[in-house]
Amino acid sequence: MEPANQAAAFFDLDRTLVAGSSGIYWARAAVDAGIVTRRQMARMVGANLKFRLRGSTDESTEAIRERLSELVAGLDAMQLRRMMPEVLAGVLPRLYPQMLQIAYDHQDAGRRVYIATASSQIVAEMLSDVLGFDGGIGAVPEIIDGKMTGHDSDVFPYREGKAQRIVELAELEGIDLRASYGYSDSESDLPMLRLVGHPVAVNPDSDLEQVAADEGWEILRFDQLGRKLLAIGALALMGLVGTAGRTVVARRASPPPASPKLRNPWRG
Repeated sequence: MEPANQAAAFFDLDRTLVAGSSGIYWARAAVDAGIVTRRQMARMVGANLKFRLRGSTDESTEAIRERLSELVAGLDAMQLRRMMPEVLAGVLPRLYPQMLQIAYDHQDAGRRVYIATASSQIVAEMLSDVLGFDGGIGAVPEIIDGKMTGHDSDVFPYREGKAQRIVELAELEGIDLRASYGYSDSESDLPMLRLVGHPVAVNPDSDLEQVAADEGWEILRFDQLGRKLLAIGALALMGLVGTAGRTVVARRASPPPASPKLRNPWRG
């Protein structure tokens, strides 16, 4: 073990380094490979939209984890690896350029940069290589005789599990966590953020935003989808109000309808 004199920066992936969920691009590649049906893909797209707007929850993360375990059980590990170029082709354009610059600034300042995600270790490693980062932490699939079992062969990097994996990496690489930085969007990453001396909330969900505000952490915002949808909703509401107002005005301005002329029964 190296002496702990090296600082680092740890970046969550989804809604932190990239807009939305990287899993949606895995799902698209899985559709092309015949692993996932288009109906399953449609459900994943809906889940991705909810994730963009609200962030993750323990329940949704566990549900996605169980679904993916069922899908990959028995899958040839090489087939999964061959899907990764298509996955990266979808993820790379969704990177927040501001976050990428922050990561490179850390490297220029002498700090190592790592991706720490509940997504696949393969995604974390390949994306790290492409971006020039120093490494990645992700879910490590169990592989027996070249086939994936649907289980993990290491601690699943979510909540305390992610913090544990970071501690193990820090011990191995001689990283001083109190001098290090952590970036995430989710309350579920509080164990990771509390490990480091410089936690930063990025596009935070409501729970993390409250913690960050209470503890004086830096908050960064880049995801515009929620704001755009709110703006569209506000414009639509204004349009409805305006239409209703014009209708009322028009009704008030219109002369009252003429009373129908009654036929005088005494005239022929």
